[in-house]
This record gives sequence, structure tokens and C-alpha cells, in this order.
Amino acid sequence: MTIRPARPEDAAQIAALYAHHVRNGTATFDTEPPPADHWHSKVDLMRARGWPFLVAEADGALLAFAYAAQFRERPAYRHCCEDSIYVRADRLGHGIGTALLGALVDAAGASGFTQMLAVIGDAEPASVALHARLGFRHAGRMENVGYKFGRWLDIVYMQRALASPGKETP
Repeated sequence: MTIRPARPEDAAQIAALYAHHVRNGTATFDTEPPPADHWHSKVDLMRARGWPFLVAEADGALLAFAYAAQFRERPAYRHCCEDSIYVRADRLGHGIGTALLGALVDAAGASGFTQMLAVIGDAEPASVALHARLGFRHAGRMENVGYKFGRWLDIVYMQRALASPGKETP
């Protein structure tokens, strides 16, 4: 397995992987899968902003993707990011998520973020466990904030420091 920065030409495989999670799971609150051109634009945007978007692949097949984007658009949030990570359904439980999220944590710190938040849809136990393995701690829960597949869903917030916040730099 290789972990590398995402490229625009990965968009179709990213779209297919994510579509499975949209249609079958509650980790994402999307209800319609975005098309490949959405992911092409997202990869370009992340590159332009200097934010990490990584993929894990083996033998040319995309196994997982993860990215870290500014938590919210307001300027005071510019040092805080939110991670997103999705592993191909048939590759869950093989350590891919742990390796990829570890690489994302390092890349997000190197890109200038000092805090990373995980916003875990449906308080997904496997995602909570993955984040806890990598040093995230529970930071809160919001109840009944999403509605998908005929039921109300909670989200769990987890957080970890990437670097010690210091004096603001330009």
C-alpha cells in the first residue's frame, strides 16, 4: 500500500468509493453522492489552499482517501481543521484507516494547522475507535442533528492537538 497526495485524475475512484458510503452508511450525512467533477474540483481546491488530501492505493486501486480542511471559513478558524476519511468497504479492518489518518495528522500539522477535529456521523463506533487510537479525545456530542435512512442521527466531536498553539504568524 502507498499513501500519496490525491491527484485530480483520482476523482472517479474517489467518487465511487464515497458513493458507497453515501448510499449505505451514516458516517456521512450526504444523501446523494457527488459526481467525479466535484472531487476533481475539491482536489484542486485543497492543493491551492495547501491543505492535505491523501489517498491510499495498492496496485493502482484506490483503497481509501482522507483530507483535512479548515473547520469553518471564518478567519479565526484558520489554524483548526476537520478531517474526513473513507475506506473502501471491502478493505475495512485491515489497518488502512489507521495508516492513512496517521499520515493525514502529520500532513495537516505540516501545513500549519494546530488542531484537528473529527465530526463523526452517527457516532460510528469504528470511526470513534480509529480516532481514539490516534490520540483524539471526546469533545462533545450533538443529538438528533441529521436525518437519514428514516432515523435521527447524532454526531460525536473528537479533537487532537497537531502542534502547540503559539504566537500568531502572518
